[in-house]
Amino acid sequence: MKSSLEQVDLQALPRHIAIVMDGNGRWAKKRHLPRLAGHKAGVEAAQRAVKHCVEKKIEVLTLFAFSSENWRRPSEEVSYLMQLFITALQNEANKLHEQNIQLRVIGDRTRFDEKLCQQIVAVENLTANNTGLKLLLATNYGGQWDMMQAVQHIGRKIESGVLSSHEITIELIQENLSFSDLPDPDLFIRTSGEQRISNFILWQLAYTELYFTEVLWPDFNANELDKAFVFFTERERRFGFTSEQLGVNKK
Repeated sequence: MKSSLEQVDLQALPRHIAIVMDGNGRWAKKRHLPRLAGHKAGVEAAQRAVKHCVEKKIEVLTLFAFSSENWRRPSEEVSYLMQLFITALQNEANKLHEQNIQLRVIGDRTRFDEKLCQQIVAVENLTANNTGLKLLLATNYGGQWDMMQAVQHIGRKIESGVLSSHEITIELIQENLSFSDLPDPDLFIRTSGEQRISNFILWQLAYTELYFTEVLWPDFNANELDKAFVFFTERERRFGFTSEQLGVNKK
């Protein structure tokens, strides 16, 4: 087993990483702090992850910032998360642009207030032509919602006579999902010991390698991310083929 990332060919690293950033509340509770302090520390962990992905030349990083189910949390916590999101966008916009990072926010924006929507559009427009890391923030996002909106879009085409039902293909559905122009995630990471996908990018995770760690998200750092990278490089990704078909030598 490889002991460190130094022994790994960087060409073997994943192109697209998707992370469920879990454990902010538990991190705060362990320190006798309010849950909101955990979310603030979680933002700092996200900044570390972005920085490390830039250094390792990762192509796409998707962070599950706020799920469509998170609206069920206490109103005070939801309000704080929304304000934290606005503040983070305001504070990080120029930094992201200077680092050649392209920011996209995926998810249903209909529940966001006008100020937040304007801030999202402003940062997306500012960074739209950047060619470095593509940073996707999944906010008010759910995998089921993503598939639903894709089906609705296809349904409208059928209703208008542009498309017939027998023309629906896997490729067509894929084209109508979020970030359809980007590669599907190669590596899924979830922190805090939970081993669930939790309605994240369900369709796109079909052949993704799943990595779970006990580390709470605010404690997640470059070293922990490197452990996930090493795990990924040790996986044999067959996509339905056999090892022999892929020319893999099994020891």
